[in-house]
Amino acid sequence: MEETGRWVTASDLAEYAFCPRAHWYRLHPPREGETASARDRATAGSRYHRRVLGDERRRAEHPGAYWTALAVGLVLVVGGTVWLFHP
Repeated sequence: MEETGRWVTASDLAEYAFCPRAHWYRLHPPREGETASARDRATAGSRYHRRVLGDERRRAEHPGAYWTALAVGLVLVVGGTVWLFHP
């Protein structure tokens, strides 16, 4: 890693944990400036993160739905196994 002579802040760590690519681009901006394709990729990255964080938020706010799905899956697996191997 290149020595930059600067401190690593909590914000740097949080940004890196959230999206290492965005952190790298912030520290290493392109010499020619931002291009249209770079803006498109940044927009796509923002949409991706919003979707992933939204999914995580829904799972955190409604854990019962996931436990129910797990229980139903377990019942199906156990029931299917008993049905298959029952004499």
